[in-house]
Amino acid sequence: MALMALDHRFNQLQTVRNVLTLLAYPVQVVIDAPIRLGSRILDSFSSHEQLVLENRLLRSELSELRARQLRFEALKMENERLRALLNTSGQATEQVQIAKLLSVDLDPFRQQIVINKGSLDGVYAGQPLINADGVIGQILTPHWTSSTALLISDPGHALPVIVARTGLRSLAVGTGNPRRLNLRHIPPQEDIEEGDLLLTSGLGGRFPADYPVARIVSVEHQPGQPFLLVSAEPLAALDRSREVLLLWTESSEPEEPPDAAE
Repeated sequence: MALMALDHRFNQLQTVRNVLTLLAYPVQVVIDAPIRLGSRILDSFSSHEQLVLENRLLRSELSELRARQLRFEALKMENERLRALLNTSGQATEQVQIAKLLSVDLDPFRQQIVINKGSLDGVYAGQPLINADGVIGQILTPHWTSSTALLISDPGHALPVIVARTGLRSLAVGTGNPRRLNLRHIPPQEDIEEGDLLLTSGLGGRFPADYPVARIVSVEHQPGQPFLLVSAEPLAALDRSREVLLLWTESSEPEEPPDAAE
């Protein structure tokens, strides 16, 4: 008690306290080391689990963002297609209306599509279909709310065309291949070349004149044959189109569609 009183009043044992503290420090370090090590290990595991959790969350968010990006890209491409169709409809003098494809049948013996417009929209049998690139086909059977259309690549379809460069008339006949048409009855002496553009001739009363149809890709003359073998590729992507334009010609007098554009 005397030492405590002396230390409290005169602070005479500070040196002794410092020496004892110095001697006790290694013991404190040894005792505290396992506790610190355990705490670091627990923090390490906790940090690892936290990083794994954050990594999973980031991966999930990244996947969601990629999905949204793909959707945005799809909407962007659809917007570009619709803009192209609207530009086409703005250039056309006939009445037009946009329709979407519901189903596609590209069987080699039957090239048909189904669209979401029908007789209630003023659609009629034989009505031309086009898109931003060229002629698609014509309506085969209109129903109330949908219609079946025949593509120009159908083996039973023949479209009167002219060669834009020379004015040569011919028939573009479907082959069952959406990327190939054949031209019939062209004599060898006619002026026709690869790259020539084919347009609708307006003959037959179905398609108006001067709409692009296809481009010549091959011209062959086999010895002994009376006609050339001429193949053309449709300008409209028949196997990749998602929207089409219904065309009302001046000669047709169907009920006017409710949202047709001039």
